[in-house]
Amino acid sequence: MTIPSLPALALAATLSLILSACSEAVTPTAGDLQLEEVAAGLAVPWGMAFVSETEILITEKPGTVQRLDLETGTLHPVAGAPAVVDAGQGGLLDVAVSPNYDNDRWLYFTYSKVMAKGAATALGRARLEGDQLVDWQELFVSNLVSDARVHFGSRIAFDGKGHVFFSHGDRGDRDQAQNLANHAGTILRLNLDGSIPVDNPHLGRAGAMPEIWSHGHRNPQGLVYDTATDRLWAIEHGPRGGDELNLVLPGRNYGWPVVSHGKEYALPKRVGEATSKPGMEDPLKVYVPSIAPGSLLLYRGDKHPEWRGNLFAGALAMTHLNRIVLDRQGAVVDEVRYLEQRGDRIRSLAAGPDGTLYLGVDGGKVLRVVSP
Repeated sequence: MTIPSLPALALAATLSLILSACSEAVTPTAGDLQLEEVAAGLAVPWGMAFVSETEILITEKPGTVQRLDLETGTLHPVAGAPAVVDAGQGGLLDVAVSPNYDNDRWLYFTYSKVMAKGAATALGRARLEGDQLVDWQELFVSNLVSDARVHFGSRIAFDGKGHVFFSHGDRGDRDQAQNLANHAGTILRLNLDGSIPVDNPHLGRAGAMPEIWSHGHRNPQGLVYDTATDRLWAIEHGPRGGDELNLVLPGRNYGWPVVSHGKEYALPKRVGEATSKPGMEDPLKVYVPSIAPGSLLLYRGDKHPEWRGNLFAGALAMTHLNRIVLDRQGAVVDEVRYLEQRGDRIRSLAAGPDGTLYLGVDGGKVLRVVSP
């Protein structure tokens, strides 16, 4: 038997303390947020995007779209959504407004596409004319087709340089997240028209899908690009424990399922070989126990200057709004949890042009933060 050296033991202890602090240190709220109800009667508002200063386009998981007029609180059904597989975690997923929306009017959608042998995560775009989606274009369909009803991802982000990123889960087949020949457990990057950028990290590599930007993810349901710092952030579901916040870099491997901070659902045993391994990226923050993050937003508004530059995640299992405080270098320095007593599964987040924060919850409501 090999006995670790004292320096190795000291390093392991230090890493353990750091990860423990990262997982468990939470600043309690010093006066919770006050909310008002803006709309109700929705069917799981999975994604929200502002299409004008007073209108939010909302995707509903069963496959429908609503336009919410914030001045009247009225919901207007929008026709023209794609057919989806509404089963388990699948359905109509995210919606995002093109960075050139004033000129091109494109809206981007992710969804579980109906396939002959199950479903695949897909990306498409369309324009909104009145209450009709027109000019529909399907830009991408994953090569991972499965009848599994879990881990589709899928959030959308733009870098402001002509690229769209979107996340893809492992579809419940965890080992495939280490296989570059399919899209399982990846962040994908395309040009805005769906073509493949010439500087993607795996372009031209034999046996690798050229759309892949990073791999080794489990089920990233939050994704945001900070154009001020050129940082791409993703937050993903771990198994039983081990949700992760990652700074996503091109060509990197984020470890799932070889490394994980989570445990098996049915057994008191850790997933993977370790919590860290050379050649695999460590998360900047882990959540033990899991909060089940369903979204991610970077706040740059003026309404709450104390939040500027912070990340917000909606928590599904732990039913709260999670604020992640970053320093200038992008390190996580604090965490604050709001709305823990309400019991809302916070699914989607959006910030209005005036900096007001909106929450879409699985109970079918859109809520607005009115104070502090």
